[in-house]
Amino acid sequence: MNWYTAVFELIDMRSFSNLWYWIALAAVWSTASHWVLGVPFDMVTRARRFGGQAQEDLEILARINVNRLMFIARVSGLGLVSLVSMLLTVLLILGFWYDVEFAQAVVLIALPLTAVGALSMSTARLIEVQGSAGEDLQRRLSRHRLVVQLIGILSIFVTAMWGMYQNLDVGPLGG
Repeated sequence: MNWYTAVFELIDMRSFSNLWYWIALAAVWSTASHWVLGVPFDMVTRARRFGGQAQEDLEILARINVNRLMFIARVSGLGLVSLVSMLLTVLLILGFWYDVEFAQAVVLIALPLTAVGALSMSTARLIEVQGSAGEDLQRRLSRHRLVVQLIGILSIFVTAMWGMYQNLDVGPLGG
């Protein structure tokens, strides 16, 4: 037995039984729920508590990020939607038709994040159109964060269930 075989037997390289995949999944959703439209959520909390300069900073940063997102959507939105659709379709086919576990693992992160991206674009458009500021902006960002957290919880649950199924199916008890 060479060192390469020994390492791969010691460290399981399959996605759903790899600790690093689960750490990455937790980090992705933690980051997604902390950065609301590119604004760290602690700024929303600070603006709610103290107002004044904290609220002004929140509004400036939110406006910058909303303008950035809307510019990207206007300039290359159709191309991005086409590219993301193509990539997700390829991953879905590889993962669930051809049973490639790595593609399944990527889909279970990328698909819900795509929904978060669409939600972010929708929220950014609403903030831009309605000119949200003050408590309205805080409320909209808090609501957006709550929905992102719900998507994250559902995503982690589905990923955990699918991962357990895969580990039982491929492992010593399965086929």
